[in-house]
Amino acid sequence: MNNYEIADHFSLLSKLMDIHGENSFKSKSYSTAAFNIERLPAEVATMDDTILFSQRGIGESTGKKIRELLATGKLPQLDSLVAETPPGILQMLDIKGLGPKKIAVIWKEMGLESLGELEYACNENRLVALKGFGAKTQESILQSIVYFNQNLGFHLWAEVEAFANSVLQQLKKQHPDNLFEITGDFRRQSETVEFVEIVTDLDKKSIAGDFTTFPGTVVEEEQAGDSILVRIPNQPRLRFYLTDADSFYNVLFSTTATNEFMSSFLDGYSLPDAPESEEEIFDANDLEYISPIHREHSGSVERSIQGLHKDIIKPSDIKGIIHSHSTWSDGVHTIEQMAKAARDQGLEYLVISDHSQSAFYAGGLKPEQVAAQHQEVNALNDKLAPFKIFKSIESDILSDGSLDYNPQVLNTFDLVIGSVHSNLKMSLEKAMDRVLTAVRNPYTAILGHPTGRLLLSRKGYPLDHKVLIDACAEHSVVIEINAHPRRLDIDWRWVEYAIEKGVLLSINPDAHSIDGFKDTYYGVMVAQKGGLTASNNLSSFTLAQFEEFLVKYRAKRGAI
Repeated sequence: MNNYEIADHFSLLSKLMDIHGENSFKSKSYSTAAFNIERLPAEVATMDDTILFSQRGIGESTGKKIRELLATGKLPQLDSLVAETPPGILQMLDIKGLGPKKIAVIWKEMGLESLGELEYACNENRLVALKGFGAKTQESILQSIVYFNQNLGFHLWAEVEAFANSVLQQLKKQHPDNLFEITGDFRRQSETVEFVEIVTDLDKKSIAGDFTTFPGTVVEEEQAGDSILVRIPNQPRLRFYLTDADSFYNVLFSTTATNEFMSSFLDGYSLPDAPESEEEIFDANDLEYISPIHREHSGSVERSIQGLHKDIIKPSDIKGIIHSHSTWSDGVHTIEQMAKAARDQGLEYLVISDHSQSAFYAGGLKPEQVAAQHQEVNALNDKLAPFKIFKSIESDILSDGSLDYNPQVLNTFDLVIGSVHSNLKMSLEKAMDRVLTAVRNPYTAILGHPTGRLLLSRKGYPLDHKVLIDACAEHSVVIEINAHPRRLDIDWRWVEYAIEKGVLLSINPDAHSIDGFKDTYYGVMVAQKGGLTASNNLSSFTLAQFEEFLVKYRAKRGAI
């Protein structure tokens, strides 16, 4: 059990205590513990008791509960509260805008125990009169329920990657004479996936025998009869497409692609009999091989013919870490630790961009802290040369579109990343006015996570992407592809248009720890789908190229 999983247990315990009206002081202490466990510099399992019990917000009492959880996988107090809580109430915790106190009112005062009942109550306008709710809150809850239901059963690509690859390797090991390949959304590197899908020539009975040894596993034959579902408790669902060896690669090809791509492909091309590879399918049609990640839409074949998908960006093309947070704001590691780790990973530079002053909840930097941080960066650059740290800030884009400091402070940064973090419930008109105002600001170098979305959790605020990209082209603003698996924002579907308009993109991890650097991998995965190349990606610039970029940026803002 890693730190995030441990923190989740204590966070849930805190919320359930609030729902059940238990001791608020203890509830708060568990919430604080969850917050601090996520930010520990090392895994709890590697710490001895002396170190663990001395951590801020943990102490001996909570520390002993952590040890019990690690040893047994259980937290008796949490298990007891879960047993006393209807499953629908637990689901309500996943609905944006519903905190424990509101859920307690819904349950205790209204007697609602499921999302279906709550949705019906919203449609009947029954929440409006409740204290602490009102019409706007009711509408927000209703929209969140709809969004939750639409995404029920989906997982982040990053969350299922290890599971999918593990299952595939285990099957190949157990059945060396059979064929297995991952297909579907996962193979196309979609941001979210509903199933881990596998094509195989193994028979249904053998597959069922492999999985029914897991307690609670259910194997179901689907209606078409040529596929089965395997439901393993607490794991993504598996779908197996059953075929024979002769048809294997045709089925792999067909199930990898979207319906739109296949319809377009079969309009002008055909599947050969018994191909021995996917490459053979393309060769038979005198076509260049189209990577699985690009088998999305009807234009993919034409793009392949034109060679637009060549030279796609690779993880090894990332030369620097842009957008990272340190202990100066809400990061886990010091600037020096982050810089040395980046250097040791073969990277050439680090752009440190802690939160700005309005982000008080994240330890945003006051102007005097900015000056002190810059002194530290200067000293570290002398120490770590030729590796270089750049002075940046993730400046909140305020409600009126302005950045978070006056020009004198903004002028001290090597570059400014502008991001929206607050007041996310905006109309299209308001959101566009706010973001475009920031884009027009000469101090904005990069527009961070442009829509503010959190995949499977929160829809982004509405934007007219074409107008936004056009504005970034006009004002020489880079658009971030935030590589955190829950963001992947800007959506890859807009990468091609941005490139067409001459806009640079930048795959940035938004790293709050050294471990967060690895998120650039997920950014690359989705950027590949949009056809991004290293030359179109700012974080693929060498140190010398990046410094040339900054010269142009400083000229834009009038600093030289």
